[in-house]
Amino acid sequence: QLQLVESGGGLVQPGESLTLSCAASGFVSEYFVLGWFRQGPGKEREGISCISRSGRVENYADSVKGRCTISRDNAKNTEYLQMNNLKPDDTAVYYCVAQYGISCATIECGYWGKGTLVTVSS
Repeated sequence: QLQLVESGGGLVQPGESLTLSCAASGFVSEYFVLGWFRQGPGKEREGISCISRSGRVENYADSVKGRCTISRDNAKNTEYLQMNNLKPDDTAVYYCVAQYGISCATIECGYWGKGTLVTVSS
């Protein structure tokens, strides 16, 4: 089955930037839509963004608008999330998700990685 492994998390200072990666292995299809979610301490899981095969992007979280950019490299079977001007409230476990299809509507029903922790603290 498809496996997703996130990387790039860690401890960062407020105002800094970092890029998360999600490498797919096993059964991989370019027809997956790909997305990022996160769950902070004591908070509900929230969607950040989703990207289709063609590069169409759907953004969800108002708190990260203008600071996060999702992208994908189908040749490398990899999804990315670039985050800028990080804030303490961005502290969360970040998950990548993949779902077969052309629409992001059912992204949450897809395959999930185990997550990578991003801690934003001074």
